[in-house]
Amino acid sequence: MRLLALALIVGVAMTGCAAAPKDTSGTRVAFYGDSYTLGTGASAPSKRWSTIICEERGWEEFNPSVNGLGFVNNRGTVGEGDEPSQVIANDPDILFITMGLNDNFSYDRAADQIKSQITDDFTRLKTALPDARLIVVEPFWYTDARPDSVEIIIGWVKDAAAAVGADYIPGASHWIEGHPEWMASDGLHPNDDGYAHMAVEMDAALEKLGL
Repeated sequence: MRLLALALIVGVAMTGCAAAPKDTSGTRVAFYGDSYTLGTGASAPSKRWSTIICEERGWEEFNPSVNGLGFVNNRGTVGEGDEPSQVIANDPDILFITMGLNDNFSYDRAADQIKSQITDDFTRLKTALPDARLIVVEPFWYTDARPDSVEIIIGWVKDAAAAVGADYIPGASHWIEGHPEWMASDGLHPNDDGYAHMAVEMDAALEKLGL
């Protein structure tokens, strides 16, 4: 696996990006995500999982991810100027959707709205980007304790992905489970080691999709 060596030496240096990329130069890849895709907690943007996998493959990364963002949580606007409108304007060849973690904090008051907005966002993105390959990642999670809402939102995201014919990557809510040493000092976000492990997991999942 291309990034196995990266996982083994991450405590010393992050050198996985030096691997020879596939001939995919010019492929535009956009990310619709929250802090776990923005790379909050990493020492530099180059250490976040999205940049690692893009640099390794020679992809052009567009990552307007936002701290605290959910399909509903901290969503200041829906429509012009929101994150989906930004990725639509980028007209990517591949779009990753890595959303849902923060909606757990709004679930008690906004469950119906969350479910509806997931469907609306996926339909909007598929309609606006009919030629893009959509890759939906199971919503990330960050503690060993899992409120009931985690599995419910995961189910909504998975169903919405199937409805628009998107690829779906399962298991991501468990990728950093049980490893407190992979968390940044804030206790909420991965550190460089955590993001490196997420990159290894994502790389394996993408290889299964032929990417």
